[in-house]
Amino acid sequence: MRAGKLIAGKTINHWIAEHPLLEDIISTKKVFWSNPDNGLQKGEPCSLGAEDIKDAEERLLRFAPYLAKVFPETKGTNGIIESPIMPIPNMKRYMAERYKQEIPGRLFLKCDSHLPVSGSIKARGGIYEVLKHAEALAFAHNMLTMDDSYEMIDSERFRQIFSQYSIAVGSTGNLGLSIGIMGARMGFNVTVHMSADAKQWKKDLLRSKGVTVIEYMSDYSKAVEEGRKQAEEDPTCYFIDDENSKHLFLGYAVAAGRLHKQLDELGVIVDEDHPLFVYLPCGVGGGPGGITFGLKLLYKDHVYPFFAEPTHSPCMLLGLLTGLHNQVCVQDFCIDNRTEADGLAVGRPSRFVGKTIESLLSGIYTIDDDSLHVLLQALTDIENIKLEPSALAGMLGPVNLIGTEAGKQFLATNHLDSKMNQSTHIIWATGGSMVPPEIMKEYYEKGLLLSKGSR
Repeated sequence: MRAGKLIAGKTINHWIAEHPLLEDIISTKKVFWSNPDNGLQKGEPCSLGAEDIKDAEERLLRFAPYLAKVFPETKGTNGIIESPIMPIPNMKRYMAERYKQEIPGRLFLKCDSHLPVSGSIKARGGIYEVLKHAEALAFAHNMLTMDDSYEMIDSERFRQIFSQYSIAVGSTGNLGLSIGIMGARMGFNVTVHMSADAKQWKKDLLRSKGVTVIEYMSDYSKAVEEGRKQAEEDPTCYFIDDENSKHLFLGYAVAAGRLHKQLDELGVIVDEDHPLFVYLPCGVGGGPGGITFGLKLLYKDHVYPFFAEPTHSPCMLLGLLTGLHNQVCVQDFCIDNRTEADGLAVGRPSRFVGKTIESLLSGIYTIDDDSLHVLLQALTDIENIKLEPSALAGMLGPVNLIGTEAGKQFLATNHLDSKMNQSTHIIWATGGSMVPPEIMKEYYEKGLLLSKGSR
């Protein structure tokens, strides 16, 4: 079957001959890939820029009084949905010991796992796009101007208007949570189309908020397709398109400027002699893509973003490596797209994101499910931080960059070897704080068992 199957007119063996790394990717082995297009200006020019991110940030500021009112957990930040960044020195020592690899420089965890409202990175893009849509409707109904205090949106008058409209989205879990919680709170009729990978507790939580959840036996792509169909059939339905949305992308991109401020407050320098490495778990690509876009606008060539994908769901890696983007899925290469990392269980990447970041991304590495659980257990014990499996994908970034032959070659090619002692590494933790205790206990115990078995 493998020998005769054609992908974009070529057999799998032909693709492997062109890109030998595919042999290991297809075998679901862990790989580290350096992006040969990094720094090259090619393909379609991006229509987005710094002004678009500034516009998104200003919109979030206008909504801040409303958010502080309806979500008390945001009062301390005056309605700004942001996460802390913290050093994890004990985890750094653990990884050096376990993986026999010292990590020079400083190591931080960016805790999007603990973002208010929906407890994941999706609280950035998902909530932002719901707010943007609500603002546009309020303007259209002459109920709101930019000069008003948006606190007034928390009223029966606005909820009655919003209740005449629907929002639909396809999701493996976390995006659905952010859009469902925010949309339902504002009064919208929200439908979340959930793939088979979505965890039951996420479906239950959404239903408890009054959100309609439709379940599919298929993967993420089918859920998105069905959500899109629903919106096409209903003129009052707004579809939030995880694969193509510029609004989601910009919501994520706002994180870069906020991170910049946090690093300044921590005294972290980022320049030619002080490189910044950022490791981002990747599903369809929107969250990590938006953050990469924002960081590159701010730090230019001094930041090196890497995506992390499960060995069984390396969709962005396949899209960029082959140049096919959304014209290829992992199943085309006989990879099953089955992983415990539900937020990353995506078989087909976003073309919009892939084309936007193909010259900005430093590389991609893959990680297996067992490693996710072992790292989850270790982080819980060592730093008392609890993440869901998906959120641990970035953790091995520094180990892979410094300890693999491909990583060492990347550092040498980019003349970074001598600068690593002054480097900063940020692991982007993408979700976890909303996981029910009994589910987190299962994750932890699985990690503990695997950790003992591998010693």
